[in-house]
Amino acid sequence: MTNIEPHPKGLAAFRIGRMERFSWHFIDTYIVTRRNLIDFMRQPSLVLFSVIQPVMFLIVFTYVFGGAIKLVTGGDYISFLLPGIIIQTMVFASTNTAVGLALDLSLGLIQRFRSLPMSRAAVLAGRTSADTIRGALTILIMIATGYLIGFRIDDWTNGMLGFLLAVAFGHAFTWIGAAIGLFLKNPATAQVAGFVWLVPVTFVSSIFIPPFTMPDWLRVFADNQPVSVVANATRGLMMGSPDMDSIVLSIIWIVGIMLVFVPLTVWEYARAVSH
Repeated sequence: MTNIEPHPKGLAAFRIGRMERFSWHFIDTYIVTRRNLIDFMRQPSLVLFSVIQPVMFLIVFTYVFGGAIKLVTGGDYISFLLPGIIIQTMVFASTNTAVGLALDLSLGLIQRFRSLPMSRAAVLAGRTSADTIRGALTILIMIATGYLIGFRIDDWTNGMLGFLLAVAFGHAFTWIGAAIGLFLKNPATAQVAGFVWLVPVTFVSSIFIPPFTMPDWLRVFADNQPVSVVANATRGLMMGSPDMDSIVLSIIWIVGIMLVFVPLTVWEYARAVSH
């Protein structure tokens, strides 16, 4: 029996092909991300209200509730509040992902993407990346607003790490939003479903007040759920007193969410476009 050795040029061509496909994925992701950002910028009212909502939360809680809550938190309430509102803003960005993907499905845009010679994963990665960038830009506006009303970052190196941690957490939540949008497919339903479950995980957390003020049975949930963990880690980094336990636990939550929802979303996307 004669052994047939693979031709070296054939192996080289195969390797180049794999490398090209890998690079095409990132190029396609960039194109889809850019498309989603351009679409967002062409809706000035959406841009305006996307910024106004978190800034409104910041100002209302600072000046309306801040005096009372300051008695509990101690110190300057804006320093406690702003890192938490940042996490809330990034988490709420996941509703944009749910609605956006459901809308693309209902309009047949996903089927059009399927007919193009492009990476299928780029549709999901481009959507989640665009919504993460939108959330990150909103955070920068919120920090600037916070500076006008007394917020200060003690150490800008740690503050930048806190910013990146918040963005990474928000990106993980966009994959949850993507899964919701693909499962439900209807934009109106996806908007409601994508928002309603965020109310308990954001308000029953350490975003607005310390959980020790809550009843014991509720405090257990508030202390250990991911929004509180990441809010505490971000707050510590921005206030110059980083807590390594919270930071490590935040990273574990981010990785865990991605490990669960990225494959789930990719599976549901493949199922949705095959119909």
